[in-house]
Amino acid sequence: MSSQADRQTSVPVDAVDVVSPADAEASEAAPAVLTVRGLTISVRDLELVSDVDLSVGPGERVGLIGESGSGKSLTALGILGLLPEDVTAAGSVRLSGIDHDLIGAGERRLSRVRGNHLAMVFQEPMTALNPTMRIADQVAEAMLVHRTQSNRRTARAAAVELLDRVQLTGIARAYPHQLSGGQRQRVVLAIALANDPALLICDEPTTALDVTVQAMVLDLILRGVTARDSALLFITHDLAVVATICQRVLVMYGGRVVESGPVREVFTNPRHRYTEGLLAASDLEAADSGPVGTSEPVRRRLPTIQGTVPAAGHFPDGCVFRTRCPHATEVCAERPPWTGDQTRGFACHHPAGADDV
Repeated sequence: MSSQADRQTSVPVDAVDVVSPADAEASEAAPAVLTVRGLTISVRDLELVSDVDLSVGPGERVGLIGESGSGKSLTALGILGLLPEDVTAAGSVRLSGIDHDLIGAGERRLSRVRGNHLAMVFQEPMTALNPTMRIADQVAEAMLVHRTQSNRRTARAAAVELLDRVQLTGIARAYPHQLSGGQRQRVVLAIALANDPALLICDEPTTALDVTVQAMVLDLILRGVTARDSALLFITHDLAVVATICQRVLVMYGGRVVESGPVREVFTNPRHRYTEGLLAASDLEAADSGPVGTSEPVRRRLPTIQGTVPAAGHFPDGCVFRTRCPHATEVCAERPPWTGDQTRGFACHHPAGADDV
C-alpha cells in the first residue's frame, strides 16, 4: 500500500494562505498560547510519540499533518490529558493563563481547563454528544459547568444564539440522532466555541463529510476562531485543507515532528523527504497533465511513498522514515539533528534541494 489511501485533494499553490511579514513577526514575538516541549507518549516501554516540540501563537492557525498512524491524534490527546489509563505522557505542556503544567496535572485541575481555556472538535461527533440530551441543553451545559453563564435560562439563550451562528437554526430541541453528520459536527463546534477558548484543537473534523458540507464546516471553524482571536491547531491528512486555512504547518511521521514552517514555504519547497513524498502523492494536476505543447491530458500514475506506515511504536531507530525513503544511506541509522529553530526547520540527513541539483 502507499500514501494514496490518505490523499484527499491536490494542493493548489494559489490557495496557500499568505502571512505578511509584519503578522509573522508579531505572532513570533507574542507569548505562545500553547507551548509543548519534549512530549513523549508511551505504553509500558513502547514509545508512541517521541520528543515532540510545538507552539501556537495568539490567533495563529497551525496545521499538523501526516499519514494515519503518524501520532497526530495521540499528540492532541496528550495535550488535553485524555490518554487511556495505560498510556503515559512525559514532557511539558503549558497553556497561556494557566499557572501549572498540564502534564501530570490531576483530572480535577484539567477539567477546569478543558472546554474553557482549551477545547477540541473530535473527528466523530456521535462519540462526543450525549444521545439522551437535547442539542441546546448540551451547548448550555458547557457554559454552566465553567460558569460563563449565571443560570440555565441565560445559558440556554446563549446556546440558541450560538447554534444560529453555526447555521443550525431551529434544532435546539432535537436529539443528536435526528441530525445529519454535518449538523452534528457543527453542534460539536458550537460546544467547543461556547466559552471562547484561547486554543481550539480540531482533529480531522471534516473527514467523514462530503465536499460541500466540508467547506461549510471549515468556513465556520475559521470564522469562529477569528471572531474570538483564538489560536487553532488543526489535525488532518488533507494537505489542501491545511493550505486553505492554516498559516504554519508541522509534518509528523513515526511519532516525531520531521518538518515545520510557514505553509507556503513547506508546500513549495519541502526539505524533509517525507514531506516531499506527501506533496508528490497529492499532485493530481501533474498526474493529469500531458506533454508540453499538447492540449490533450494524459493520465499518469501518481508517485507513491513505498511501503506502509509501521505499527505504532515500531518505527526504526535513527531517521524514522529511512525504511521507506529512496534517499536513505547508512548515516540515516543515526537520528538526524533538527536544522532550524522552534517554528521552522527539518530533521533529515539528505534534505530535498540540497543534493538534487
